[in-house]
Amino acid sequence: MLYGYVPLRPAGFYRPFVAIWTPSKVALDRQMRSLWAQHIYWTRLAVNSIAGRLPDEQPTVERLLQNAQDFADAFRPYYGDAAAGRFGELMRSHLTIAAEVVKALRDNRTEAAADAQKRWYANADEIAVFLGRINPFWSAAEWRNMMRQHLQLLTREVTTRIAGQYAENVATNRAVEAQAMEMADKMTSGIIRQFPSQFMR
Repeated sequence: MLYGYVPLRPAGFYRPFVAIWTPSKVALDRQMRSLWAQHIYWTRLAVNSIAGRLPDEQPTVERLLQNAQDFADAFRPYYGDAAAGRFGELMRSHLTIAAEVVKALRDNRTEAAADAQKRWYANADEIAVFLGRINPFWSAAEWRNMMRQHLQLLTREVTTRIAGQYAENVATNRAVEAQAMEMADKMTSGIIRQFPSQFMR
């Protein structure tokens, strides 16, 4: 069943239950899942490029940063320019700090890595508070847990890549993908519940 109440993982979050999937709800669902899929896809490519000092690092990171603007554009019809812009800024920081983490871990700069990770987690908490403030159906505490799980999984993906543990790296990416889809579904259900009149058809 494509749209329904389907668990992604036994102990994880669940696909949002929506009684009737109108075309507009399906479109939003696809948009959110596409944005999060691009988020982890380009993050993985950027991690690989940075860790391997590959010549495509700059254009790959630039494409990754476009994801922050794409999220802002997706939020704009519901939350307006100011809120959408702020979310885009927070997501861009999430991505730029991630690149700092990868470079510091790659170069074995322990203090720099610790500092970047501290700021990375602080940014994740800012994102959670922001989302909890703009949508009554989003819990800041729940988003905090999801964002921190996201960072933990990404850190594992980075460290296994740098260590050359490629089988574990690939397995970790599968977990990253599943967890990202949970966040996408949380966004979808929250927006539909907050703005039901926009999803009647």
